[in-house]
Amino acid sequence: MTSFSERPSRFAAYLTLTLAVLAAVAMFAAPYATYGRNFNGSGTLLLFPGRALDIAGLGTQNLPSVGGAVALGWGVLAALVLTIVAALTRARWMWIAGLLTLLFAIGSAWLFEASLSTAINTLLAQGFPRQRIQYVSGGMNVGWFLPLAAGATGLLAGVSAFPTWYHRLNRLRGVLVPFVALALAILVGALVVLIIQPVPTLSPLTSAVNWYGKFDLVWFVYTTLFAPLTNIGGLFQVLTLATPLIFAGLSVAFAFRAGLFNIGGSGQILMGAIFATAVGVYLPFPAWLLLPVAVIAAAIGGALWGAIPGFLKARFGVSEVINTIMLNYIASAIFIFLIGQNSFPFFGRTYNLPFRAEGFEARSQELQVGARLPQIPELLGFKINEPAFLPLSPLVALVVFALMYFLVLARRKQRFALSLLASLAALVVLWPFVGARFVATGDIAGSNLNISFFIALASAVFFSVYMWRTSGGYALRAVGFAPKAAEYGGINVARSTLLAMTIAGAFAGLCGTHYVLGGALDEYRLRQNIPANVGFDGITVALVGQSTPAGVVAASVLFGTFDTGGLTVSQRLQNIDRNIVTVLKALIVLFIAAGGFLSRRITNPPPALATPNVTLSSAENREVSGAKPVNTSGNFGEGPGARPAANPENDGRDA
Repeated sequence: MTSFSERPSRFAAYLTLTLAVLAAVAMFAAPYATYGRNFNGSGTLLLFPGRALDIAGLGTQNLPSVGGAVALGWGVLAALVLTIVAALTRARWMWIAGLLTLLFAIGSAWLFEASLSTAINTLLAQGFPRQRIQYVSGGMNVGWFLPLAAGATGLLAGVSAFPTWYHRLNRLRGVLVPFVALALAILVGALVVLIIQPVPTLSPLTSAVNWYGKFDLVWFVYTTLFAPLTNIGGLFQVLTLATPLIFAGLSVAFAFRAGLFNIGGSGQILMGAIFATAVGVYLPFPAWLLLPVAVIAAAIGGALWGAIPGFLKARFGVSEVINTIMLNYIASAIFIFLIGQNSFPFFGRTYNLPFRAEGFEARSQELQVGARLPQIPELLGFKINEPAFLPLSPLVALVVFALMYFLVLARRKQRFALSLLASLAALVVLWPFVGARFVATGDIAGSNLNISFFIALASAVFFSVYMWRTSGGYALRAVGFAPKAAEYGGINVARSTLLAMTIAGAFAGLCGTHYVLGGALDEYRLRQNIPANVGFDGITVALVGQSTPAGVVAASVLFGTFDTGGLTVSQRLQNIDRNIVTVLKALIVLFIAAGGFLSRRITNPPPALATPNVTLSSAENREVSGAKPVNTSGNFGEGPGARPAANPENDGRDA
């Protein structure tokens, strides 16, 4: 039986202490909130405990009253002090202090946003156009965010002292390295922003004002990068960019799990697109059959291109890295050959190629209508400048499933089935009621987001189920972990290698459903500008996602967000362009490769130590701890009692 001291670990306490101290300082040293911004990103700032600072040149007259938000800000500060005391003493009630900090910060933000909303509605009622109202771009700032992060950290660190919550949080230890890597990348990226971009203002600034302006500049860059997640048009664009990344990331991650490096995603994407185009253009099937056959054809094209290096690796031991790279060039040559010309000479004769469409542009014939994946805005009935409703019950269903699976039914044998039923019930019941109502603009109704996004999610589910719920997946993981041991255990390593590369190629080939069948290139046809290099981006996605399906999906959405938000940043700041996104991606991969600079005793700690009960015999202690009985034949009596642990309070978490 494992003994817990019912106190937060030293690492958790030190982390909470560090963040709480930084948050308390940041409340005074950084802007607490922003009243509004001009187009260049400069803001009219709220400094705690209530002073206004105008860098944007918009004036400080008639600013909304934010007394309630500032009052709760004092509550945030008091809760931070309480959190610092709890972290210094490793108190059992540290989670209460963290929770209070979190609640006060959320309440302060809510009151501030309510004040801005009141001012916006007043100006709208007076006839001001919304785009001319500076408060629309207002919101919280660094001085509020750091206390929020410190409160959340204190809450999680505090509840980790309790055995039940410790084991639940310990299951999420795998996200620690990507999360720390993202945080470090953001910090280094902030330094880059501070160096290359001055505070955008027309008038000279004093040192103190420039200090606050620099903090606000960094906050503006990162909130703009993540801003697409806060509006429906931006979210649709994020998911459109994330869809091919999911396919490519799953392809690389699946091969990683089998101990293989699939660097041939680009060629597999092209072959999948070619197969899907051939079926969608030429097969005379009815519409109900043509579309699924075209989707399967895309998977087959990629699977065949992945099976070739898999076979060479399994049969001859040839490096799959070299083979997949070479096959990328071959796939590119086939692609250019098919859509680059209408005819070709061969041994003195000229042969016509029906694949390329007429005209100067290198593109294929247009797909039949029955081979086209529907666009999601069309399915939802979105039309430009008309009222629209976006159901959010799928997100609620996911939250219900996660809560039921990981918390409520964590120890039930049938937790997956019960959690799935609960989430489906939430999906059906809440579908017509829970959602966002808005007027569809051109970027929403005209979005290229299509059903291939759900094919990508289904592929992630297949990855998870096959890899961790089937004997075949167990064999692949065993081969990836220790090929010699797997072979000694009776696993056919050659067959597993071939299977892994085939399935990995199929994932990449399904990218063709997005670009060709889904019309993501603005036309339902194969075009020369298909971004096949997304296959290499899949390597980054798989690394950030730790080669797990959920991680790959999350990393794809993250990178899609960066790519979408980076365009807005480059439009509004003079010295920063979309290359800041490339820098962030590179830094994330760098820090992940370095393990987030975290000790292995943190990322993979030893198991908690059991403290023997000195009142029990050694045999009883073995039974309590779950140890197998030893052969005691020839021994009489129970032997001496077990000695107490050298440090009874060491539960294995203070590494």
